[in-house]
This record gives sequence, C-alpha cells and structure tokens, in this order.
Amino acid sequence: MALLANAFKKALTEGRPQIGVWSTLPSPYVSELVAGAGFDWMLLDTEHTPSDVPLMLQQLQAVAAARPAAGCAPCAPVVRPAWNDPVLIKRYLDVGAQSLLLPFVQNADEARAAVAATRYAPAGLRGMGGSMRASNFGRTADYVARAQEELCVLVQVETREALGQIEAIAAVEGVDGIFIGPADLSASMGHAGNPRHPEVDAAIDDAIRRIRAAGKAPGILMADQGRARECLALGALFVAVAMDLVALRNALDTSAAGFRPQRGAAGAPGGSY
Repeated sequence: MALLANAFKKALTEGRPQIGVWSTLPSPYVSELVAGAGFDWMLLDTEHTPSDVPLMLQQLQAVAAARPAAGCAPCAPVVRPAWNDPVLIKRYLDVGAQSLLLPFVQNADEARAAVAATRYAPAGLRGMGGSMRASNFGRTADYVARAQEELCVLVQVETREALGQIEAIAAVEGVDGIFIGPADLSASMGHAGNPRHPEVDAAIDDAIRRIRAAGKAPGILMADQGRARECLALGALFVAVAMDLVALRNALDTSAAGFRPQRGAAGAPGGSY
C-alpha cells in the first residue's frame, strides 16, 4: 500500500498559498465539521487546549472522514504538540500526523532537535513504532524508508530573540516552514495583548520577507482579513484566517445580545424577549 501523500507540504514546496483555520475545540465532532468548511488546512492544537494523544487520534480520524465543500480539496490537518518534545512528537507521528507545528523554537539547535525527532536513525531519533496507524498498521511496507518524504516540519518563532535567528533556523535541513506567533511575539516586544501594535506589524512584515528569502514557507495566524491579505502579499504561504472557538463565541454572543432585554436609565430591566 502506497505511502500517503502530504498535499499540504507539496503546496508549500510549490509556493501555493494555503488558507487555514485555527481549531482549539478538542472534539472529533467539531473537527469533522470544521474540516468540511473548505479551508486548505486546519491547525489542531494541543498547546493551549485540554487535549492529548488519544483525543488527537480521534480528531485526525474525523478530519479524514470529513466531506469537503463543493469544489474544495480535503482539508489538511496540522497538529501542534504542547512542546518541542521528542516523546510527544513520536506519539503524534505514530497516530498519523504528517504535519507538525512545533512551538517556541528559539534557535537552530532547537530546530535541529525538532527535525531529528521526526526522523528514524541514523538521521534522527524517532523510535521504531512497528505497526502503528501512520504506516496503515504495517501495510505500508516502505513507511520507515520513506516517511520523512511526506512529513512537514513547521517551527514557531515567537520572541524578539527568535526573530534574530530566522536565517539560522531556516538553514536547518528538514525545516519546511517557519510560523510567526503574533501573540507571544507582541508580549516579547513589550506589547502584551496588542499583537497589532505598529512595531509588531513591522517585525512580522520583515520576518515574512526574510523567511521567504531564505527559501522556507512563512506562516501566521491572522484573523483580521485585511491584514491576512497583506501577509499573503508579502509572501506568507500558510495563513490561518479564522478560529473555530472565536467564531462560535462571537456568533452566540451576537445572537444572545439581539434578544437581551434593554435596561432603563436606572438599570432596571426594560423591554421583553
């Protein structure tokens, strides 16, 4: 049985922009719903969600089962482990993750460690898992020999210090893309809670250009559609433009507010549902 192709990695290699959605609702039911919306890729998060490896397995199965919107290709899942940790990386790869986004990579050494965790010896230190889901339970005979061809390693730079290491990180063989984390970057730059501060915007613009110039795919989460288009115009190749939890929260808040009783000047309830 043939090794499963990674369409997301192929698109990045060919320079085709991929529009994604950030998913932090750790539910297979939600994952299947989101995967059918028509996005090119979706981030399945475990860093800032109450998720774990068994639940992620179910989410990956749900994404694979999703029926894409008319005219759209299947949505590609990108898994974010809670940390750049070889044990976590091994476990997510074994349950079938092909694209990983690894948080808080500060320098080339940490990028090399991330890549090594995805490679079997002698190129790396990934443990031999035997008949796991990634190899279709052992039915893909050449999985061990060829797995790295279809694995996509994305690393996050999210501090002022990491931005200074972009060229060194990009030079690490096996790094396919570099993701800029606006929220943590803004905090690192002294603008916590204000990821759209002009200084942060300027740093992101510069980072996107440098990543692309270094031959790697730049990525970012940017829910502001106008700003997302600016990032794409600068050369960003994988851009998440929506967040499932925020979309749900905003829709519910808006619906509730539309029927909430109006209050009089004294604060007493007025009007009716």
